[in-house]
Amino acid sequence: MATNIDQGQRAGWARQLWFQVLLATIVGIALGHFAPATGAAMKPLGDAFIALIRMMIGPVIFCTVVHGIAGARDMKSVGRLALKSILYFEAITIFALVFALVAVDLWRPGDGMNINPALLDAKSVAGYVETAREQSVSGYLLHIIPTTYASAFTQGEVLQVLLAAVLFGIALAAMGERGRPVAGLIEGLSGIFFKIVGYIMYFAPIGAFGAIAFTVGKFGSASLLSLGELIIEFLVVCAVFTLVVFGVIARVVGVSLWRLLVYIRDEIVIVAATTSTETVLPRIIQKMRDVGCEESVVGFVIPAGYSFNLDGTCLYLTTVAVFLAQATNTHVTIWHELGLLAVLLLTSKGAAGVAGAAFVVLAATLNTTGVIPVASIALILGIHRILAEGLTFVNLVGNCLATVVVAKWEGAVDERRLAETIGTNAHRRRHLTADVV
Repeated sequence: MATNIDQGQRAGWARQLWFQVLLATIVGIALGHFAPATGAAMKPLGDAFIALIRMMIGPVIFCTVVHGIAGARDMKSVGRLALKSILYFEAITIFALVFALVAVDLWRPGDGMNINPALLDAKSVAGYVETAREQSVSGYLLHIIPTTYASAFTQGEVLQVLLAAVLFGIALAAMGERGRPVAGLIEGLSGIFFKIVGYIMYFAPIGAFGAIAFTVGKFGSASLLSLGELIIEFLVVCAVFTLVVFGVIARVVGVSLWRLLVYIRDEIVIVAATTSTETVLPRIIQKMRDVGCEESVVGFVIPAGYSFNLDGTCLYLTTVAVFLAQATNTHVTIWHELGLLAVLLLTSKGAAGVAGAAFVVLAATLNTTGVIPVASIALILGIHRILAEGLTFVNLVGNCLATVVVAKWEGAVDERRLAETIGTNAHRRRHLTADVV
């Protein structure tokens, strides 16, 4: 009997997506370590999976946002939702920037490296620097507006799709009864698109295997050893920020951080392997709806958070920028650091939840401040994907938590479902007591 139960448990674990992805990730790490060339050649597998998910992001966001706005109580609630979301995003962004600055100033992982920027290979980062020079605040804001309505979907820009969806949803809601057939069609299409996402997720283990095998095979362990202290410092900062800051916020809104992490464990493992939060965006939208947050809140907060609520990216940008100053013996005063935070408050909004975009934003930030040598980013070229393990994890958890915060703030959450899924023990006990009474 015991043997049968053990076999059943093992079979159950084997069918869990997180276990399959974790196993594939371990195999990918082993391949990249022992056969670097073969591991690096696995890159197309990871790229293909990410491309499949990105293909679905536009339709999923559009249908979710449109259906949520069309079903909203009134248009004032939509504006109020947007304002509250932005206020929360800005507050947590400032806190993340300051948190990372204090941590890197105390730890000082770059001290003693004595790197001469003039001796670094600037050609290796020339493409990032050139792209960074093209970045500007006005250019970023104008980029939110798609060239055509259809191009919002073909270019795969989350904010462009969000803008198109908000406009469509407001117009659909204004039509009243005449718009009901279209709203029904949107709801049906949403179900179809989420079904397609479910099919694509069957290939998540293959994508995770290819992505992690490429990372380990391409960058190897040499870069990890030479910049090990920075990696350790950053991962510790991400862990402490998650446990302390997110833990406090979760407790305030009646959510158990541990239960939330267990609830999104599939997505955490996928993000860790692919170093991209975009790969789980459709599933996170569905999961946050399942915990009881109203569709109108989830449809706005999650997509907007992917550009405006990048807590992990803020930790990364501040940590690495100050580390480079320390490593190159660049003297920076407290005013330089405050200026750096002011610039990052703007430039961090232009980073998607992937390491490559964060790297470009880092170059843009150093280019704007003009204090830390831009060429010094060549130092972390080999480890930025490793650092992305921390930043994408924090981004993912931060956006899930932000959805609950805004939903609670708006009174747009099913308290019973929230308590049953990711609520604290105290919240669950109160609901059980209410049921008995």
